[in-house]
Amino acid sequence: MLILLAGSVAGVAATLTGSWDTDVTLDPQQTDFNDAIGVTSEVTVAYSVDGWTFVSITALDDGGWTDQDFAVSGTLGAFTLTSALGFDPATPAFDVWNTTGTVAIAGVSFGADFTLADRDVTLILTGSGTAGDVVLSVQLSFGGDDNDVCDLHWNDLAITLGFPFCCTTLEATVAFDCSGFENIVFEADGIAIPNLPYMVLDVSLEFTMQTKSLTLSPRFDFGAETCINLYIEQAYTGGSGTVLTLESITIEGVGISCDVGGVTFTGLSYWGTGTKPGLLADTPYWEVYSIVSSDDGCCGPFGFDLAVYFLETGTMLFDVSLVEADVSLQIADQFTFSMGMEMDLEIGAFTEWVIGFLVTW
Repeated sequence: MLILLAGSVAGVAATLTGSWDTDVTLDPQQTDFNDAIGVTSEVTVAYSVDGWTFVSITALDDGGWTDQDFAVSGTLGAFTLTSALGFDPATPAFDVWNTTGTVAIAGVSFGADFTLADRDVTLILTGSGTAGDVVLSVQLSFGGDDNDVCDLHWNDLAITLGFPFCCTTLEATVAFDCSGFENIVFEADGIAIPNLPYMVLDVSLEFTMQTKSLTLSPRFDFGAETCINLYIEQAYTGGSGTVLTLESITIEGVGISCDVGGVTFTGLSYWGTGTKPGLLADTPYWEVYSIVSSDDGCCGPFGFDLAVYFLETGTMLFDVSLVEADVSLQIADQFTFSMGMEMDLEIGAFTEWVIGFLVTW
């Protein structure tokens, strides 16, 4: 996905915020350690730009990845829009999609609520207004019956959204059919390759429920160098799979790092056969996204970082396979508290959980 973030859009006013809420429960009555400890954790990440907010909510417990939701809200002209998607990560399966829209025109308010779940479509249209002492409200409902065919003769829907992110502009298209979520495609055009200014790449990244594909389409262009870091190796023979070979040049990976509202976003994709760089070094994973924040806490410096790793042919939603998180807080000049966890979603278990402190004098 990282190569999609290359481009020439600069100076975007955006914020990247979030939270990590974790509870650890210990039961001293249990003799087995796995039964004695229980962990629930929820990670929320929100990206806001130009009045729109995109949110990801991930729920974990000691059994693995339990829930994944995505949401977006904002205004489009006079309309206020919200939309939310729910997934079951372990199956993986689509749960529900709900979208609402409201608008006020000449003192009259109109609203629409659309829900898709279990091959069932429900659409509710509302309107209300006042004229002196007269108050009128209307609600019109469609669908709602649980059956094996689409309601309202509805078969599919595609929504396309363009938005700036880091140093580029992405176009995202989400498609739904009768069964629910079909795919989401991210596209970016005219990605420049450093030191090869006469050629650019058009990139398309497609997520389905269980697969992910990245397509690179080279074409000639004279664009400026971007913030993308491409891992390029010279090669004399062609590769296979997702390795792109342009004559004697092989692009084996791509990375990006940028600051968004005090938070550092880092991403790295590497599909080559050589030594993996950065956060992917000495791991079986081919892609990683990381957010890092450091700020003043109540008593001293506070640091937090979260990294998500992807494994080719993984069994979980979108190939997500490993989650790592660390937090540190300097409570006093001589005392620093730290905690870190690592969850392997392929086996549904915590492979590392550390609580520590540092005392100096």
